[in-house]
Amino acid sequence: MSLVQHVEHGPITELRLSRPPVNALDPGLCRALREAVDSAVSHGAGALVITGGEKVFSAGLDVPYLVGLGDDRQALSEAWLAFVGAARALADCPVPVAAAIGGHCPAGGCVLALCCDLRIMAEGEFRIGLNETQVGLVAPEGVQRLMRRAIGPRQAERLLVAGEMVDSAGALQLGLVDELAPHAEVATRAIKRLSALLDLPREPMLQTRRIARADVVAAPDPELIGLERFIESWYAPDTQAALRQLVARLGK
Repeated sequence: MSLVQHVEHGPITELRLSRPPVNALDPGLCRALREAVDSAVSHGAGALVITGGEKVFSAGLDVPYLVGLGDDRQALSEAWLAFVGAARALADCPVPVAAAIGGHCPAGGCVLALCCDLRIMAEGEFRIGLNETQVGLVAPEGVQRLMRRAIGPRQAERLLVAGEMVDSAGALQLGLVDELAPHAEVATRAIKRLSALLDLPREPMLQTRRIARADVVAAPDPELIGLERFIESWYAPDTQAALRQLVARLGK
């Protein structure tokens, strides 16, 4: 089965992450998402909606996979670059993209959602945020820029430093998501929002969007992501300890 399923809704293509159980972002899924975005656009999609699992949109980077790489820095680098490539595909997509978040959306899943034009999230106890510091990781400058763009500098600082995640109601209040919907209607609401954009004169909408999103497009730039710094911090003793604790919890 494909890691990213394509579902057509007229001019809108749904790209459904399909790596059970939690759509953890290993290199295979990241590359499949990037290729799916490129393919949908090349086949004439007017807009894209990204969906995930019923309980978890995406759990973020596949930490057990990454920890299992051990001291293989080249493989770790390639995995991180694959993730950045998926983020860039969404950020730089030439047509509007909505994230239909029907479940929890931590860490890398949140980064992908922040790269989209719109975020529609399921009502309830689902949580979203960048919890990197809680597992011993540093949120790169490019990622922090995406969060600051969504909710402002002060609130972004508070959440980023603490690695805090918020529930869907809190996310709406902060501006981290644009709308809440019943769980079964999240994708439908996202498609409705995108359809409203597609009803506008096409070229003025797309050109205005391109100007407005220049900072989103720039955020995954290699200089702002800092690959070398990420690799070095990954192998720091306190980071490794926190990651091993996380893998142990996930294994229970």
